[in-house]
Amino acid sequence: MIYPDTQLEIPEDLGRVHFVGIGGAGMSAIAHMMSAAGVRVTGSDRGANYSTQALEAAGVQITVGHRAENVGDADTLVVTGALSQDNPEYVEARERGIPVLHRSQALAWLARSKRLVAVAGAHGKTTSTGMLATALLGLGQDPSFVNGSVIAGIGAASAAGTDDLFVIEADESDKSFLIYDTQVALVTNVDPEHLDFFGSRENFMAAFVDFARGASELLVISADDPGALEVLAALRAERDGSAAAPVRTFGFASDADVRIVSVDTADRAVLELEIAGERFAEQLGVFGRYNAVNAAGAVAVLTGLGFEPGAALRAVAGFTGTHRRFESHGEPGGVRVYDDYAHHPTEVAALLDSARSVAGDGKLIVVHQPHLFSRTRLFHAEFAEAFSLADHTIVLEIDPVREAPDPSTTGALVTEAFADRSRASYIDDWDAAIARVVELAAPGDLVLVVGAGNVYKIVPQLVEALSATVGDSDRA
Repeated sequence: MIYPDTQLEIPEDLGRVHFVGIGGAGMSAIAHMMSAAGVRVTGSDRGANYSTQALEAAGVQITVGHRAENVGDADTLVVTGALSQDNPEYVEARERGIPVLHRSQALAWLARSKRLVAVAGAHGKTTSTGMLATALLGLGQDPSFVNGSVIAGIGAASAAGTDDLFVIEADESDKSFLIYDTQVALVTNVDPEHLDFFGSRENFMAAFVDFARGASELLVISADDPGALEVLAALRAERDGSAAAPVRTFGFASDADVRIVSVDTADRAVLELEIAGERFAEQLGVFGRYNAVNAAGAVAVLTGLGFEPGAALRAVAGFTGTHRRFESHGEPGGVRVYDDYAHHPTEVAALLDSARSVAGDGKLIVVHQPHLFSRTRLFHAEFAEAFSLADHTIVLEIDPVREAPDPSTTGALVTEAFADRSRASYIDDWDAAIARVVELAAPGDLVLVVGAGNVYKIVPQLVEALSATVGDSDRA
């Protein structure tokens, strides 16, 4: 991994900027905004995808593959934290003394003259960021925003607005969320994660205390999540009972400033809130109890910014999801296919709880690609428990991303931890996994592809196989 050099003084003029790993959701969003701002941008990635294709359509030169010569005449290099330190373009820039910015530093550069709303949390930050961007547009504002995924109703993961507000998804995985000059902070939850980086739960919690402390205008934080309450207590203890910035809480707790009165998840969630003694209710554009909680957090931010509660909730209800967050891919052969980025047991449990209600009387079949050897070793039992909500779970091989190979850790760790081993299969071959789904699925069932790696690439093949096989069987 590559971590931000916090001692680096970022110049006002970046010159020509070359992005290494430009195809990632966050990197491509920043590249789009820099290009739109008149910065000359180029980039490279190990493969082409929808993000690189969109950048090429916008006039950005993209190279597939990483080679030292790709750096060319760049004045600044922007890198994703997942990049290996032996990447030839990174090595070339270091040898030539070209300034190297971590993705978070490039984002801080974009937001340098704006009023920053930073969304952080182990889970829900992409959705919450999308909700805020969608709602602000619906309220007649023109914010800038950078999200970790394409927002369905907007069709983009980023935009450069004319207003002073800039909404970002702030990544805690390497403490880079502490780089930003944050005016408004939203903390969705504080569930210990990325312990391969932080080393301990205590270090993880301390980073969130630092992040929350850094909000200069407003801190919005969960009133239910134990980790969030721990962060808030630590802040208040530092200041004899009060946090530095005003605090607004949200959740089911009786003392929450934005209190969730009820959530009906029979279809798209119907959320009822109580704010300052008044009640407001709307049907959201997304499924699940966890998304209703995210919506309450977004409303807490918006009302904290001065928007009327009813209008704020209606605007949040206009959000219809983001790419790879319970994203529908149709009903091939009568089987509903969804895809989701969940990669932590808490996220998976919340996702499957929602998916189970959507599946109704149909079976819920999951295809899961574990993400990182370290996370799989640490949480394999918790993953097995979370996936037990499905009728059957197929576990693929691990996507190691930035980690060195570890032959002793495989996806079989997860399936072996199932209490009922008959409801789980470890299949490290994608074609065989697809064949198993086709064998299990029938019209009316729901198939859910889950993982933060490249497992989304299996979806078109899965849809094609279900269309050909289940569809033919159903017509026979």
